[in-house]
Amino acid sequence: MAKQDQTMEVQKQEETPADEMERTRSRRSFIPRTDIYETESEIIVLADVPGANEKAVDITLEKNVLSITAYVEPAIPSGFEIAYAEYEEGDYQRSFRLSDEIDQDKIKAVVSDGVLRLRLPKFQEAKTKKIAVKTK
Repeated sequence: MAKQDQTMEVQKQEETPADEMERTRSRRSFIPRTDIYETESEIIVLADVPGANEKAVDITLEKNVLSITAYVEPAIPSGFEIAYAEYEEGDYQRSFRLSDEIDQDKIKAVVSDGVLRLRLPKFQEAKTKKIAVKTK
């Protein structure tokens, strides 16, 4: 993403600082690992949200800021308690600033197997067009 006018701006943090947002849950909040792919017609965002399903993911778009929040409930089997854990439980939060190049009315989201897939289509007029040059 070396373009001067980036389609999306990405933050570079592992855990969301508590003072940057108001939280109603007393759990940790992590920034999900994300891959971003761009084609001529769209941008694909893949965000890791293990433990979240479609009912636990909330995506909002306001003032060109796309915000992802995924709430994950602890998965401790009944009758057991944790003896040792390397995986920290928490929710996921991440935001992206979108350019005017994205057709915001056509954004689609699907979550499956702990991965959130966002499809951000570009406006048709934002596509690069090759113009043929002819002689008279």
